[in-house]
Amino acid sequence: MSARIHLPSGLVTFMFTDIEGSTRLAQMLGPGYRPVLSEHRRLLRATLAASDGTELFTEGDSFFVAFGDASSALDASLAAQRALANHDWPTPEATPRVRMGLHTGHAEPRDGEYASAEVHRAARIAAAAHGGQVLCSGATARYAAPLPPGASLLDLGLHRLRGFDDRERLFQLVAPGLERQFPRPRTADAIPHNLPTQVTSFVGRRAERDELDLLIDSHRLVTVVGAGGAGKTRLAVELAGGLVESYPDGVWFVDIATVTDPGLVAFAVAAVLGLRPEPGRPMLETLVEFAAPRRMLVVLDTCDAQPAACADVISRLLAGGSGVRVLATSRESLGLPGEVIWRIPPLSVEPAPGGGPSEAVTLLLDRTTAARGGRRAGPAESADLQRVVTRLDGLPLAIELAAARLRVLSASQLAERLDDVLGALDAGRDDVEPVPAVPGRSWSANQQDTVDLAAAARGVAPPVGARAVQRSATQRHVTMQATVTWSYRTLGPRAARLLRWLAVFSGPVDLATVEWLLNDDPLDPLSVLVDKSMIQAEPNVSGSTYRMLDPIRAYAARRLVDAGEEQTARDRHVAWSLHALQRACLGPDDRPVTLSLYALDPLADELRAALRWTVTGGSARQGLQLTSGLDEWWRERGLAREGRLWLFRLYGRIAETGEQIPEAELAAAYHMHSQHAGADGEFAEELRFSQRAESAARQAGDAGLLIRVLAGRAAPLIDMGQFAEAERVCREVIAEAEAEGVTGDALLAVYSLAELLWRRDALDEAAELLGAARPVEAARPTERGKRSVDMLLGMVALARGDLVAAHDHLVVALRSRMSYGYLARACDTVNAIAVRCARGGDPRSAARLFGAAQLTRSAMRCTPGTFGAYWLQEQAALRALMGDAAFDAAYAAGADLTLEEAAAVALEVEHPDLSADSVRFTRVEPPAPRPRPRQAADAPRDVLD
Repeated sequence: MSARIHLPSGLVTFMFTDIEGSTRLAQMLGPGYRPVLSEHRRLLRATLAASDGTELFTEGDSFFVAFGDASSALDASLAAQRALANHDWPTPEATPRVRMGLHTGHAEPRDGEYASAEVHRAARIAAAAHGGQVLCSGATARYAAPLPPGASLLDLGLHRLRGFDDRERLFQLVAPGLERQFPRPRTADAIPHNLPTQVTSFVGRRAERDELDLLIDSHRLVTVVGAGGAGKTRLAVELAGGLVESYPDGVWFVDIATVTDPGLVAFAVAAVLGLRPEPGRPMLETLVEFAAPRRMLVVLDTCDAQPAACADVISRLLAGGSGVRVLATSRESLGLPGEVIWRIPPLSVEPAPGGGPSEAVTLLLDRTTAARGGRRAGPAESADLQRVVTRLDGLPLAIELAAARLRVLSASQLAERLDDVLGALDAGRDDVEPVPAVPGRSWSANQQDTVDLAAAARGVAPPVGARAVQRSATQRHVTMQATVTWSYRTLGPRAARLLRWLAVFSGPVDLATVEWLLNDDPLDPLSVLVDKSMIQAEPNVSGSTYRMLDPIRAYAARRLVDAGEEQTARDRHVAWSLHALQRACLGPDDRPVTLSLYALDPLADELRAALRWTVTGGSARQGLQLTSGLDEWWRERGLAREGRLWLFRLYGRIAETGEQIPEAELAAAYHMHSQHAGADGEFAEELRFSQRAESAARQAGDAGLLIRVLAGRAAPLIDMGQFAEAERVCREVIAEAEAEGVTGDALLAVYSLAELLWRRDALDEAAELLGAARPVEAARPTERGKRSVDMLLGMVALARGDLVAAHDHLVVALRSRMSYGYLARACDTVNAIAVRCARGGDPRSAARLFGAAQLTRSAMRCTPGTFGAYWLQEQAALRALMGDAAFDAAYAAGADLTLEEAAAVALEVEHPDLSADSVRFTRVEPPAPRPRPRQAADAPRDVLD
């Protein structure tokens, strides 16, 4: 640099430039790179000569220039970019893409250079730019007046430059002749998102992505509409992945398909954003307030699962803040103001420019290679593959299903089958109802749009103003329904019937279940369905299970209705559910075994599906029988409220149909309802249904039933604190049961009376009562897994200070309750063992067990129960002994345990007889002179099933 060059001082604007991807460009051009670099330098220097810029440093493809005026710096940048863009370069690929960064700050030159942090800031701004882009700092934007004619500065928001702790507001120079669309600046900010990672490649849709990208840039709500299987979700995720850098506050994916209740849509969005409910405030308000100041993109997938709720959440989000944009996918539009409805087209079936395979064939080739274990389709199959995708009209899910079939068929065989089905549309068109024309309503996607193919074959016109043009019978639009119909129409009568009937199940089934459903050997039709990918076989250690994809299940369910078989099939499913409940109580020899609630866990969803049918189209009486089988499971899993809701719906079904229910079954249902209400803390409801149960039981004339119902009368009295009255009722019921010869049916009264006696320290009477009840409990398979006698004897022993007996009884009770799935009751036993630890001098273990039991009980939303006040009293005493800090630490450590882990800790507590100060180690009795007969002891005994 010449000494005569004057360097500006004071308020100086620094500019850095370089060629983006210069190394790659040099490698590509080889010897041709030097002329390009020289011409790039000449153009920049010519521009600088026309301004007041001073070139300080040039190395390789980079320039460092200082300006005494910010406006002149922007003028020079604009002129330089235009000169580069308008120059006639050797080839389009040889065009250098130059990025420029400017920053204005106070600086003084020394010895012909600047030593200032402002220089480094300008360099970092240039590094954040993309080729063809001009970025400047907020300071440059503030001092750059006037701007070049026709130019403006686009605010890109705050960004953290590498090496700087503060955040810099960056602006982009926008003017005619300059590119406008660039990715997010390359800064140190971490862009948050939760987009799902895809395990398969994304094929094609370049034009669709560009079109959607423009729509999202111009509109705040874009809804991708199309039939099921059209690829809406995959396209939305792929598009959103490319927009992550455009939204500083993140791109967030929310799957509405998993939301089962409209009121939970806002909670689902909030959960993705990391928000938690605020007491006394609607979640939607919290969500809107959080989103209002932010610039983010929310991807709401499968909005048709909860359309009204999604529309409400979206409208509130968009109204709350201008920086929020929503990309939704749905089978139908949301009907919101400002909504842009973009209907997803099928994949292109036309050959790519240059003669390459079409997008649809590319997808089919990719998926077929995976289905065939990595073996690619040969060139001989190319023509047939093109026939396949043409007949499937490029529908992605149809192509995926076709690829699965190419595992066992050649492309020509598959093409021939498709041709036969599509050529014979008129043979099955009566099986599908067309979309009714609604005057004044535009043609939009919904769950009924899957019948377009049949409507076209019938010659039915679409509604007035339709945007989609129906094709003829030979040029039809193949929808998801048509794709599954194709598979379905290749089935023989037995396989088709099996597919329809399997739709009544909500989840996987095993071979024995399929045999029971059909009352026939299902192996042949089942093999056909597996081979045709209509169901999926999933081998496991105990034997294969068979799973149907949800879209196919929905199609099969519609076919079931069309065939007039729904009533029969769903009634059969209800009968299977009752049979499964019965089998859960029987052993391999068909004899009753101890009831394990774990056996009901895998049946829960199927039993719910059966219940749904009984309250909508089946028998309410069978529904009551199902609820009876789920009674203990609901309460022990903290789902008493669910049980109450099903019972209320069944009462409504009875009133609707007038179905006659025997009084005995009504009494049992009311009795169960009373117990569920008590477990759910609804004590008034508990008393009301207890009274109804008693009235129905007296009319039924069943002595055992009446005793069971009367035994439950004590529960609402105890819940309401009427202990003396509850004790009187229990004694009356026990006496009446003995008089009627149905002692076993009074067990609930025995347990309640024992608890009441324990409460008022009548411990001897309680122990005697429980001792007499032990054989009665052991004889009842539905009761013995609970080990209620041992639990209560353990409580009596604790009250007496007998830690040895308490330990023995409580360990047996806990082991049994955990073994048979009585989880809510196991929480009480863990609490009791915590008391035993406190009394035995192990306060830390006691506090840990208290914390673990409380966490599980809270998670299951269980009421405190009879012993609730006692546990709190013992915890208070333990806190006083340990001190707040030590107690809280141990209690919190327990809260980190699962119930299974807490039970394992409780079962490992050392037996009192093994402690160092046990009487066993301080006194040894001399051996007896001769053996004596073994005496029965009041100790826990294992009862065989």
